[in-house]
Amino acid sequence: MTSAYQDLAARQRRLHHLGHLQAIAQWDQAANMPAKGNEARSLALAEMDGLLHQLATDSALPGLLDSAAAEPLDDTQHANLREIRRVWRAANALPQALVEAKSLANNRCEHAWRTQRPANDWAGFAPNLREVLRIARQEADCLSQSAGLSRYDALLDLYEPGMRSSGVERAFAPLRQWLPGLIRDVIARQATENVIEPVGPFPTAAQKALGLDAMQLMGFDFAAGRLDESTHPFCGGVPEDVRMTTRYREDDFLPALMGVIHETGHGRYEQGLPRELLGQPIARARSMGIHESQSLSFEMQLGSHPAFAGLLAPLLVKHFGAQSAFEPGNLHRLLTRVKPGFIRVDADEVTYPAHILLRFDIERALIEGEAEVDDIPALWDGKMAELLDLDTRGNFKDGPMQDVHWPAGLFGYFPCYTLGAMYAAQWFAAMRTQQPDLDARIADGELGGVFSWLATHVWRVASRYETPELVQRASGEPLNPAHFEMHLRQRYL
Repeated sequence: MTSAYQDLAARQRRLHHLGHLQAIAQWDQAANMPAKGNEARSLALAEMDGLLHQLATDSALPGLLDSAAAEPLDDTQHANLREIRRVWRAANALPQALVEAKSLANNRCEHAWRTQRPANDWAGFAPNLREVLRIARQEADCLSQSAGLSRYDALLDLYEPGMRSSGVERAFAPLRQWLPGLIRDVIARQATENVIEPVGPFPTAAQKALGLDAMQLMGFDFAAGRLDESTHPFCGGVPEDVRMTTRYREDDFLPALMGVIHETGHGRYEQGLPRELLGQPIARARSMGIHESQSLSFEMQLGSHPAFAGLLAPLLVKHFGAQSAFEPGNLHRLLTRVKPGFIRVDADEVTYPAHILLRFDIERALIEGEAEVDDIPALWDGKMAELLDLDTRGNFKDGPMQDVHWPAGLFGYFPCYTLGAMYAAQWFAAMRTQQPDLDARIADGELGGVFSWLATHVWRVASRYETPELVQRASGEPLNPAHFEMHLRQRYL
């Protein structure tokens, strides 16, 4: 006789298999699909979203959840049951019609955004975004009533389970105080440095080959994933088949290279999740903040480490030919230049948090009904001037249209990036305590100490523990934003 827990586990495996197909269809939509296929693909994905929602809210589930809780389960099964119940609660709060309407609106808006953004077409974009926001608010209403949270916290909980905007504010409050001064100090210091600029062009084919070499250096398993090209870099697919993308500019190789290193961190997390539990919620990445801590561990903590430039330099010479700009010391200065800019994904690690503070403030106001789509440009312009002293008036493509998140309906996601930077700094502080020779080993090209620590404390743990317990077990303390400040001051000042 099948136990209630076994029944639930079988249902989760089915959801995982269907989600696999959905993830590959979404990757293809972003990387390969011809433009005229979008409406049909959007309808197909909405149909799949509806089917997955139907399975996730089956009327038998409440009884199975209660019965399973009374069965003799081990610690792993208890943790998995906790996650099954959490996912069920969120799904059960949403009507299927809303799930399908959300999928359709988000896909249509995101697809139109791809051409509207380069055209700086805010007037064409805004009506689509209004519909996305209208549905996101309905979703937030349903989730908030079910969970007893504010509207924004209900969406934040989808990406960072257990985190509340009050917790984000506690983590971000010191950042708001010290970040502007740090940016000024670093820019002043770097003004005295001599930096040799690389001479292009850097052909796309050579950049692709360089990216693949960097992925190999960082241990990516090419038998379980691949690299492609898209409008907005991302890591998708499933742990068994990771799909990474980047984008290329022939005048500058660094954005694509560092984007690939960033996405490799995401990809290795997915590839490192516990294989024996795949298909169950316990084997999923814990949260988007923890996910971002992996990409930023790779891109910023490791990829921008002074010694890592020595590992990258021979690869640059291999693919672009010898240049004095590729000397490791100069390359590290290039990798760590701090300059306020319009584009979040191209931002250095010192100014990057300012981009997140701006988006967190605006999207929270949008979801809570304190701002509307038509207010976004003025809010954006004001905060960019305040935080980074930049003028974005009229520049929508490099302003509020630059990210895929809002067109794709991902409200509540943005804080996870800077939470991830804080977690990453904390991971490396713990690593250095446990491995005092870590920096010397990185200089020698021995990256195994980094990867084995992350695999032990984050990848294989997956969702066994809720986030505060995971952080405590991994680093010996709760989330401590002071590690992030210390990291930036030590590296840049």
